[in-house]
Amino acid sequence: MSGGIEIPVRVVEIEQATATVKRFRFAPVSGEPLPPFSSGAHVVVLMPAADRTIRNAYSLIDRAEDGSSYRIGVLRTPQSRGGSAFMHEQVTVGTELKITMPVNLFPLVHAGRKHLLIAGGIGITPIFAMAEELRRTDASYEIHYAMRNTSSGAFVDELRARHGDKLKLYRDDFQETLAVDAILPNQPLGAHLYVCGPAGMIEAILEGGREAGWPEENLHSERFQAPPTGEPFSVRLAKAGIACEVRGDQSLLEALEQAGVDAPFLCRGGACGQCEAAVIEADGELVHNDHYLTEADRASGAKIMLCVSRLKGRELVLDL
Repeated sequence: MSGGIEIPVRVVEIEQATATVKRFRFAPVSGEPLPPFSSGAHVVVLMPAADRTIRNAYSLIDRAEDGSSYRIGVLRTPQSRGGSAFMHEQVTVGTELKITMPVNLFPLVHAGRKHLLIAGGIGITPIFAMAEELRRTDASYEIHYAMRNTSSGAFVDELRARHGDKLKLYRDDFQETLAVDAILPNQPLGAHLYVCGPAGMIEAILEGGREAGWPEENLHSERFQAPPTGEPFSVRLAKAGIACEVRGDQSLLEALEQAGVDAPFLCRGGACGQCEAAVIEADGELVHNDHYLTEADRASGAKIMLCVSRLKGRELVLDL
């Protein structure tokens, strides 16, 4: 099964949070309460474009207390593969879409003695939900939020109002740098760190945590990576007897879905492992873009993540 149950929703509110970020509020078409979720969860939004169904994962900001709505935030990326452009340009109040059930691959560890929440840019969306949950439970936490400038901070006003001096901003135009070596050392034993944002920032924060002596199990991150483009290639499913072409501007997973294959997925960003497939034959080089497979897995040439990885060559044969 792929993303599981799909929920028809209607867009009931759109807010232009910054020049490049819109916040969307979804209400269930059925009128039934939307399922509860824990902070850090995401949904996949299905967008009916002219030539295909676009499926993008977005972190959930919050859920109305009565379950009547969800909120997400969407960054309009300059080189959109279709999803962010669709949300910003095609979706209006009243638009009906479908979303998957919430899935949480980035949960809070409630047993932690303290929680360091670190966000860059649109990575604030899951961090916003985490901070709110920690505030409600009177936990010990800090929020560190990096951005280009104050006007690009999609949640600055709400975060200030809710969290006061627990919030620390880092703005490029003020020459304010998120100093890892000042934040991470000397934290209490049992503290947990959560980071979401650009890939380079995430890697720097995690490496800083390791250098400061943090246990690996106390370092948590989430990234939704768009599948990189590349040269077209063919894919053949040995068990199903299905073959199709993977265009340069689509992922392997998207090509299989377009061919009618109900391929498994959860995050669609190379992090969860749900779409792992066994490789029978590769006429070319496997290009691994995920954050899940080990170096040994990659070197073996026996596995590939359908959502973000691809082939640099002619044909890929999968054990599906």
